[in-house]
Amino acid sequence: MNAPAQLNELGQSLWLDNITRDLLDSGTLARYIAELSVTGLTSNPTIYDKAIGGTAAYDAAVRDGASAGLAPDAIFFDLALADLRRAADLFAPIHERTGGVDGFVSLEVSPLLARDAAGTHAEALRLHALGGRPNLFIKIPGTPEGLQAIEDTIFAGVPVNVTLLFSPDQYIGCMEAYTRGIERRVAAGLSAYVGSVASVFISRWDGAVAGKVPDDLKNQLGLAAGRQAYVEYRRFFASDRWQRLANVGARPQRLLFASTGTKDPAASDTLYISGLAAPNTVNTMPEDTLLAFANHGALSGALEADPAATAALLARFAAAGIDLEALGNELQVKGADAFVISWNSLLARIETKAAEVSPGA
Repeated sequence: MNAPAQLNELGQSLWLDNITRDLLDSGTLARYIAELSVTGLTSNPTIYDKAIGGTAAYDAAVRDGASAGLAPDAIFFDLALADLRRAADLFAPIHERTGGVDGFVSLEVSPLLARDAAGTHAEALRLHALGGRPNLFIKIPGTPEGLQAIEDTIFAGVPVNVTLLFSPDQYIGCMEAYTRGIERRVAAGLSAYVGSVASVFISRWDGAVAGKVPDDLKNQLGLAAGRQAYVEYRRFFASDRWQRLANVGARPQRLLFASTGTKDPAASDTLYISGLAAPNTVNTMPEDTLLAFANHGALSGALEADPAATAALLARFAAAGIDLEALGNELQVKGADAFVISWNSLLARIETKAAEVSPGA
């Protein structure tokens, strides 16, 4: 049994943080599902920016969209949804077998809406309807404004992948928003289950404190933040409030460890996989990290929800001058800004590609 299969056996879902048309056309994604226990995937504008600019795979789609007079963002959503429908169909047996818990793909709303709750909610409903697949998550950032959009979108019955979560307070706010959406559904006599994951970003923590903490804490803050999230996850969904919801068919919002590719070349390339092997969670990883874990990854057991040990580790960072909550807020703001930069780069890439492949170019 390879390492990904062992991780899956432990109870954690492995999702791929990548999608391209070549990944689909070559059969590579199907092979990852069959051989590397991949049970879902996520997408983002940066992935498509590189794929559209670096290959000819999307030339026809861009040309057709431009010929139809579509704006660059409409062209993007058309081609991305075409890919994600195909991927969703590959994962459909997993989605069915797990009763709608696993087997999801994800599409992000425009990051330009990150501070617009009503606009985000409306766009989430529109994109999910366009996607036409029950195992399509719509990614909504867990910004203060995003929390209302998350609650409203869950209430509307649209599956949500909450992204851009860093600090414990941000994560708890996300779980609260999800729960309010479910409670509203129960009060309205609707089904108590709507799929959702909460994506807590890991590797960016360590990049943010590089050179600012003692050597024995190097590349440990991401793991500490992930462990704290796991403690909060187990605590929150074990509450009496959630036991009552479970009685009417609700299911916890799954904790997802995101941004788990190692940034420090001196550290293990599977650091955030082996170190966050937690049952009943998801780890979404870049393709090179997945392949590295399959090649030489190893597990040393399951992560434990140990509040005392986690608090002690975080206290060492506090003693080193790291304010976890303040840094988490800073990382969320920077992350939202970076998403906008990636989005604008993607749209510019589509405009350039349209000019290159259109008749008469």
